[in-house]
Amino acid sequence: MTGQRSEPGPAGGWLTGGVAGVGLTSFFSDAGHEIATAVFPSFLTSVLHASPGALGIIEGASDALLGLSKIAGGPLADEPRRRARLASGGYVVTAIATSAIGLAATVWQAGLLRAVAWAARGARGPARDALLASLVPPRAYGRAFGLERAGDNLGAVAGPLIASALVGLVGVRGAIYWALPPGLLAAVAITIVARKARRIHADPIARRTVRLNLSGLRQTGIIRELLPVALFEIGNTATTLLILRATQLLQEDTTSLTSATSLAILLYAGHNAFAAIGSAVGGHWIDRAGPRVVLAAAAAAYAAAYGLFAMSGLTWPVLLLAFALAGTGIGLAEPAESTLVATLLPDHLRGSGFGVLGVVQAAGDFAASTAVALLWTAISPAVAFSYAAAWMLAALLVGSLSRPAPRT
Repeated sequence: MTGQRSEPGPAGGWLTGGVAGVGLTSFFSDAGHEIATAVFPSFLTSVLHASPGALGIIEGASDALLGLSKIAGGPLADEPRRRARLASGGYVVTAIATSAIGLAATVWQAGLLRAVAWAARGARGPARDALLASLVPPRAYGRAFGLERAGDNLGAVAGPLIASALVGLVGVRGAIYWALPPGLLAAVAITIVARKARRIHADPIARRTVRLNLSGLRQTGIIRELLPVALFEIGNTATTLLILRATQLLQEDTTSLTSATSLAILLYAGHNAFAAIGSAVGGHWIDRAGPRVVLAAAAAAYAAAYGLFAMSGLTWPVLLLAFALAGTGIGLAEPAESTLVATLLPDHLRGSGFGVLGVVQAAGDFAASTAVALLWTAISPAVAFSYAAAWMLAALLVGSLSRPAPRT
């Protein structure tokens, strides 16, 4: 593409109050919804007496809504005024709906509130990412998105630990109520960020029609850029399957189910801690080497992790290594994928671009988790995780061989 130029972006350093505010937003929001997520299975099955099948249906429907709401929220986030309101409102709705699950008296009420919370999470995502991209110069996209993901992953460490303490103090239902305070803090933080973004980027253009500009997106070359991302996400299976695999392997060593489950959850917390470190370090790497290189490294880390999960007879130190590799992989991949979109697209298309990225991520994750679960059940976990590793190797190969599209 010729005749295009890079947007100058805000002047000065990259670590501004607005960027830090987005990082705090992600930390508080993820801590809040992880409090509820950590106890949701017990609440549904023990308090509301639902079956495991009901839990699967609710989680599957919520994940589907998450992806659909991202593509719906994308075009809304193309306009600066709309993206500010969408981000603020999305965090408020997520906080209220998540904590309100504790009020549910029936399974359908809990499922409906969970779906509302997940839909709000999806809708606000493109708006938050577009806001963040508007606050930093292009040379610092990697560091900015890395900081945001680090905050999110640190929240994923804090949330389950807080939930574990709350269950002993106020019970399962009471613990869910405590998702509200951090969720509202996230809403306050993103509202302040949105106001700052409006002052920096006053929108001189008249209100635009809300539509997904597929023609404009296609002209930027985003479809080609997202191919290695799609291959990566088709291999990116749910972390719950990693926890289940770790639990089974730990039981092979004559560990009780309770002890194996507790240790597997601690290993998962380690996964999130490594993800936070990977995001922070990876952000700087992205700005030096480019997002494609870092995404390839993420795919390599995941392929190695899945190779370990495919083995049998693993001890907890080896499982910790596997979780560390997977955590590092997702920590590197998420800011790299966001930077790809932010670098490639002009501001008026970024909301739609982040929406498309969200759909690719959600669809790929669903396909990966479904395929791995079916292969695990029908054949063996070794085949299942080898399948996931093959997709990561494909992402590594395609990403390494293809040329980057020019920046807009």
